[in-house]
Amino acid sequence: MSSLLQQLVTGQAEQRPDQVAIVHQKERMTYGELEETSNRLARLLKQAGCQKGDRVCFLMPKTPAAIATILGILKADCVYVPLDPSSPAARVEKIVEACTPRFILGNGSVTPLLDELMAEESRRNGTQIGSRIGSRIGPRIGWMGAEKVEGANFKAEFAREDLNGFSAAPLDYLSATTDAAHILFTSGSTGVPKGVVITHTNVLHYVDWAVKYFGTVPEDKVSFHPPLHFDLSTYDIYGTLSAGAQLHIVPTELNLAPQKLAGFIRESELTQWFSVPSVLNFMAKADVVKPNDFPTLKRLMWCGEVFPTPPLIYWMQRLPSVQFTNLYGPTEATIASSYYTVPACPPDETTQIPIGLPCAGEELIVLDEHLKPVPTGEIGDLYIAGVGLSPGYWLDPEKTAAVFLPRPGSADPNDRIYKTGDLAKMGEDGLVYYLGRADSQIKSRGYRIELGEIETALNALALTEECAIVAIETGGFEGATICCAYVPLPDVEITPARLRTEMSKALPNYMLPARWMRFDRLPKNANGKIDRRKLKEDFQQNGT
Repeated sequence: MSSLLQQLVTGQAEQRPDQVAIVHQKERMTYGELEETSNRLARLLKQAGCQKGDRVCFLMPKTPAAIATILGILKADCVYVPLDPSSPAARVEKIVEACTPRFILGNGSVTPLLDELMAEESRRNGTQIGSRIGSRIGPRIGWMGAEKVEGANFKAEFAREDLNGFSAAPLDYLSATTDAAHILFTSGSTGVPKGVVITHTNVLHYVDWAVKYFGTVPEDKVSFHPPLHFDLSTYDIYGTLSAGAQLHIVPTELNLAPQKLAGFIRESELTQWFSVPSVLNFMAKADVVKPNDFPTLKRLMWCGEVFPTPPLIYWMQRLPSVQFTNLYGPTEATIASSYYTVPACPPDETTQIPIGLPCAGEELIVLDEHLKPVPTGEIGDLYIAGVGLSPGYWLDPEKTAAVFLPRPGSADPNDRIYKTGDLAKMGEDGLVYYLGRADSQIKSRGYRIELGEIETALNALALTEECAIVAIETGGFEGATICCAYVPLPDVEITPARLRTEMSKALPNYMLPARWMRFDRLPKNANGKIDRRKLKEDFQQNGT
């Protein structure tokens, strides 16, 4: 096993430099090209002042350049932080402010977002909007496109063509395997995203297990479906690099076109598909999978939310020779902590699919409120221990200590358990079964969302007298539907359309409520608190 993530591509470049590593539409990048581009970028970043442990953000769509950027950041002994190009500037700015990056590397059609982001940086630092601030305050800007770009509030210091002035030879590294490789920011209940720190060894342990378990080989053609800021992408990238396989980037625009997604799998001759279940559910409902379709496909995996049994049956009936595996794990435990390969097509639509057994080096524990093991078959809180556990949240020891707990009965201070916030039980068959969330966190389209963050954004608008965000499970494509109950301020004309428009300035689309209900006064329980259970019932009965 390599000790650093960037060494995976170096090893493959030495063995198979001319083999295609990444495919994106008509673009191809070989392992040799990926190695050389990332080496050149690392040297540029070092010359520009990047030091070991510095954070470097990148804001770009999924392309071969993005993968080369990730590796270049790691090779500069830095920590990469993916930014979501589809998020509003206000949310991206919170992440940038939290991680204080040395550079932001951009590419694609993100210039307007960068301009707005750097305008916010300018205001925060007391500099007049419109000044060239790229190299003077806040993070500096680099560009992984062919030519340098600039906006009203930034000027890129370099472009991809400038990399040619740097050596493509391998580098020596200062990073250790226990150092942070990347920080993934997830939804936070206070309105401020939480940065989950993931180390090189966290990822390498999982990838080493997964490549062996799934039997990934250089001849494999692997899907790359999730966005770069989503933890599932970590496995797609490093699992492919570890095996010397071929990574096929799924164009984002295909997500709303199930026929084209199915066509992509066929035409790319994929051997492995990995995504959130909502995508598979969407394709099943559109009935785009033919009997014995996708003749090259060997395995299909999902993670991030529950895959309803009816669409799973749909897929398994049509693809009897494909291996279907359910993976489970929060970002705080690095990609996945458990697995269950479905042995046969479920006999009926009510069959519950377990999250299964722990991956190598991982442990799943079901405990009661006193941190005592619960008997088999009884519901408890699900905890995770083992090699996948993150060191914690970036610069937030309080939140870290709240969920990364000392293992009961252990004298080793490094022996920790992570409270997932999920409910589970241990079955008589020795498998773990997921039973839902214990708090207000939900999964929608595979995204982990804190309802409190949405509520915080709504309250910040000062347009409502009262408001509450709840979610109702639909069992459909969304996974959970986000609902907004609100009481408008007196004499203020408020419509769901206006609220949605205003909230979209602070939240990404996947966090915006889909259903709305206006009240004269929100229902309260005996304690005087908003009766969220009653609100859920109201939305299940009606609501728009």
